[in-house]
Amino acid sequence: MTQSQIVQSLAEKCEITKKVAQSMLETLAETAISEVKKNGMFVLPGIGRLVRVERKARMGRNPSTGEQIKIGAKKVVKFRIAKAAKEAIVPAKAKKPKAPPAPAPAT
Repeated sequence: MTQSQIVQSLAEKCEITKKVAQSMLETLAETAISEVKKNGMFVLPGIGRLVRVERKARMGRNPSTGEQIKIGAKKVVKFRIAKAAKEAIVPAKAKKPKAPPAPAPAT
């Protein structure tokens, strides 16, 4: 979905103008960014959370030369999907009950 499609959908479902829906979406994005900067996490209930994670320094390999290089530590942002959203999109497979062990042959 594009941003304009999301705005249109919000406007229709909430019975508001597209301008108000656009403003809501922009405010949500601004709030998410400021919260991740300040607290390291922003939660969208039922959808997931944005989390700031610190990666450690590590050794890597230059793919063109094969030479080992040092990759410095850095901060990255990850999105972790909520369990409810994940199961709604991709239902969990039902676990098969284990078959009882075969009886030992009689001698």
